[in-house]
Amino acid sequence: MNLDINVVDKESVAVVALAGEIDAFTAPKLKEALLPLTKQAGNIVEVNLENVSYMDSTGLGVFVSALKSTKENNSELKLVQLQDRVLRLFEITGLTDIINIDSTVRGGS
Repeated sequence: MNLDINVVDKESVAVVALAGEIDAFTAPKLKEALLPLTKQAGNIVEVNLENVSYMDSTGLGVFVSALKSTKENNSELKLVQLQDRVLRLFEITGLTDIINIDSTVRGGS
């Protein structure tokens, strides 16, 4: 499975829409697209995960790296519209306590 990444800039908000799976093969592509957005001070990076059906620990690592970069560069990371199974990964690892995650959960298997 591939990962489609679509970035739309709306003033100081970069909306990143993802579709597919985030795993060891697609995580480097995601990191390459996401990290430069977090390095712009004052920027809000909103990642829409509505169409992400699967994510493993390498995907979590990308979001941890992005969060660290936002802290260093005075920007903000927000994850929105997570499917249940993806949200559970963040909950199990305790990342829901440190990453801004919109609590509106989408369905999914």
